[in-house]
Amino acid sequence: MAKRTSIELPRAAHKHPIPAACRVGNILMSSVITGKDPARGGELPEGIEAQAEQMFRNMRTILERGGARPEDVIKVNIWMRDVNQRSVLNKFWLEMFPDAESRPARHTFPSPDPAAAFLVESEVVAVIGD
Repeated sequence: MAKRTSIELPRAAHKHPIPAACRVGNILMSSVITGKDPARGGELPEGIEAQAEQMFRNMRTILERGGARPEDVIKVNIWMRDVNQRSVLNKFWLEMFPDAESRPARHTFPSPDPAAAFLVESEVVAVIGD
C-alpha cells in the first residue's frame, strides 16, 4: 500500500489542521482551494476576477507540489457565490485547460455560504502519470 503524503500551500494554509491536498500512489485529491495569495501572506484579493485567477494559480502550485500537472486532472468541483459569473471563471479555466479535446470534468455549484469572503473555491482530483 502506498504511503499517504500531505501537500501544503505555504503562506496560504487552512485554518484547520488539514493539508492543501493529499496524495496516495498516483492519486491526488485537494482540500478546498481558494484565492488566498501566498505572496501576500494568505491575504484574499478583492473581486471575483482576482480571486479566480489566484485560485487557479494555487491549484497549479498544489498540483506541482504533489508531482502532478494540469494534464493529470480528471475532475474539478467549483463553488461560486454568484454562478452567473461563470464567464470570469471560464477565462482562467481555458488558460489552465486550453485543449478542448483534453479537459477535466467540472461541476460548478452555488456557494453553500453566501456570506463567506470567498467568491470562488475549488477542489481538484488528479491521477498522476500513466
